[in-house]
Amino acid sequence: MASLLIRHREAADRTPDEAAKRIDCHRSKISRMENAWLPISSSELRDLLTFYGVDDPAYVEEVVALNRKSSERGWAQQFDISPPSYVDYIDYEESASHIRSFQPMMVAGLLQTADYARAIYQASPFDIPPQRIDELVAVRLQRQRFLDHAESSRLSVILGEAALRGQVGGVEVMRSQLEHLRQVSDRPNIELQVLPFSAGAHAGIMGSFVLFSFPTSAFSDVVCLEHRAGMLYLETQEETSAYTLTFDSLRSSALSVSESLDLLARVGGEL
Repeated sequence: MASLLIRHREAADRTPDEAAKRIDCHRSKISRMENAWLPISSSELRDLLTFYGVDDPAYVEEVVALNRKSSERGWAQQFDISPPSYVDYIDYEESASHIRSFQPMMVAGLLQTADYARAIYQASPFDIPPQRIDELVAVRLQRQRFLDHAESSRLSVILGEAALRGQVGGVEVMRSQLEHLRQVSDRPNIELQVLPFSAGAHAGIMGSFVLFSFPTSAFSDVVCLEHRAGMLYLETQEETSAYTLTFDSLRSSALSVSESLDLLARVGGEL
């Protein structure tokens, strides 16, 4: 599918930037699709083929069927995932070689327990139906599975002390969440640090972010800033370098891994 996309785009004399604008995504997503690093949905495939001047409906449907049969979209097809920027987030998450996440107020999604995630969604001001919450929690837990593999991405997380002390879901839910953090921190591909209140003013005081790095230099880093309506992605070298510097500074200000585990144990004991 990747080579087919390239062939049709080049035949139409279209650039990756034009293709990205067509399906309302970032240029890096087009590059990843064309290098077989990311899947493509049926709607995106139809739209791009039309944009590339492929006007044979039978051929388009044949290509779409082939794409569907190959299950390139994977597990995400089982769920109604929205907004579209969240689908992009999952794509970046599963193809990254190193994920760096700074979360000052809540536990990072990849490290959340089901009960903690459920409490987060239940606190939404949008009155999410229980069935939809069940689906959102299932998506969150499914996202975590790639970390179980030995060849999985490296995950570096810095949590603010407030993320440990806020009683999300109540005492029992929070106690279980803290124990889960202690357990996952034993994995060789996960590095967990805590930024204590005593750090005072720090480089991440403007808020949370996630920085994705990929296993080849052909793909630039991507920064994700989450907001109420979705995700904002930053991809220029100037932007990603600024967040790399920010994360490195936060790592220096945070407690060491062993000190962070000690704090987790103390906070858990206080509940």
